[in-house]
Amino acid sequence: MSKKYKATIYFLTNNTHKYEEVKPIAEKYGFHIRMCKDVEKVEIQSNDLLEIAKYAALHAYTKINKPLMVEDAGLFVHALNGFPGPYSSYVFKTIGYEGILRLLKNSSNREACFRSAVVLIYEPFIITCLEETTGTIITTPRGDKGFGFDPIFVPSGSSKTFAEMSINEKNMFSHRAKAVECAFKKLEKMLELGLKTGISNSIDDK
Repeated sequence: MSKKYKATIYFLTNNTHKYEEVKPIAEKYGFHIRMCKDVEKVEIQSNDLLEIAKYAALHAYTKINKPLMVEDAGLFVHALNGFPGPYSSYVFKTIGYEGILRLLKNSSNREACFRSAVVLIYEPFIITCLEETTGTIITTPRGDKGFGFDPIFVPSGSSKTFAEMSINEKNMFSHRAKAVECAFKKLEKMLELGLKTGISNSIDDK
């Protein structure tokens, strides 16, 4: 990407793990990512990750009026009918991954997926992406890296949990890396299109 496209994008999160995962992807496309801790992340109650992320992004943008990115993720466990899903953060804080393992104690179905919704506001563009990584929930947690449910999730195509992987390894599989990569690819295309035609637009994944 040409230097004239480079800018700082404010990442609305207090999670340093997320920041470290997102940073190398943004830099690959020529953008600097800065954690935005001073603006409250307003989260609505919804079963739709994209709706949650988009509301938070639009609200935060009215406060800082600068390029902004929001990422929301959830663990969807098949045997639990998609629970904890969009409520993963709250569930982790209340029962932890140990609670999920207890709920699955008598279940032979260990299939699950992580989903990530990214909303990137780079005026005049609003870009959304929704991606997922399938995998399984193991019976005994492994690894001390990452955060959240990482120690109990093994992505398809790997024998390691997310918590056993380096950031570079995790980004080869993770839902978050896929969604962030998707967003920056779209931004790159929109910037090129906007420069050529002078038009503004938005790209959404629904």
